[in-house]
Amino acid sequence: MVTSSVSRKRVWFITGSSSGFGRALAETLLDRDERVVLTARNPHQVEDLTAKFPHNAYSVELDVTKPQQVREAVKQAIAYFGTIDVLVNNAGCEVAGVIEEVSDEAVRRQFETNFFGVLETLRAVLPHMRQQRSGHILNISSIASFVPGAGGGIYSSSKLALEGITTSLAREVEPFGIKVTAVEPGSFSTNFFMNSYVLIDAKNQDYEPLISDIRQRIQNLIGNQPGDPKKAALAMIKVVNSDNPPLRLPLGADTVSAIEGAIEFIKTELDAWKEVSRNTAFDEVVVEENHVAK
Repeated sequence: MVTSSVSRKRVWFITGSSSGFGRALAETLLDRDERVVLTARNPHQVEDLTAKFPHNAYSVELDVTKPQQVREAVKQAIAYFGTIDVLVNNAGCEVAGVIEEVSDEAVRRQFETNFFGVLETLRAVLPHMRQQRSGHILNISSIASFVPGAGGGIYSSSKLALEGITTSLAREVEPFGIKVTAVEPGSFSTNFFMNSYVLIDAKNQDYEPLISDIRQRIQNLIGNQPGDPKKAALAMIKVVNSDNPPLRLPLGADTVSAIEGAIEFIKTELDAWKEVSRNTAFDEVVVEENHVAK
């Protein structure tokens, strides 16, 4: 079903639409008469939305770790609505545990979802957006990219990798009218810890106190997260509506504080070690501040 480019509403392609931010965003958009491609590993989990919004909601089976399925889902979405205006790379999970002990299989599974799944989806959607010379991509990152905690190194690394391609991609596709934003949520009241979080038990007793502490903190957090997913959805829509959207969108006072703390920490260490850092050129090379060595 191809719609008129003049009269049509935007088409949003959201990975991981069955729960969390993906679900909250999809519901908010559909209530606003936008068009949404709902993707989920189990499409039955979004049947209520396709039934309630039969003209604006279209569901597609999608596991982002399966490249052929990613390409087919994008193909189906374009065939149905005629376009994709906004891509939201929301599907994600977390494998928590100490770096020494998390298995290679678990690490690769983490990156297959949080990084390679995003990369595959980007590569499937970008040719279409380049051709139409417009589009907006939202990559759902995390507060963890600023404050990697003990036990969260694998997850944080996957989100830091996502931040890296987001920044580069924004520069690569700017000439084609495509905008890119990394969305960085803090603690929000979703079912993430129930559905998408795995904490690996410690094998070595040295790490048992840390894992026990993480488990207790997660238990205390569930049901007490301050963030409202609906307000997060509205913030993302506001960014897409903006003529000058940010490269990064922190969501939550905790993320704002984390970024401010990270900036202060980096500046403090930079100042403390600046002379050591600078004195690394050959003696005959003169280095001018804010310039490339001559």
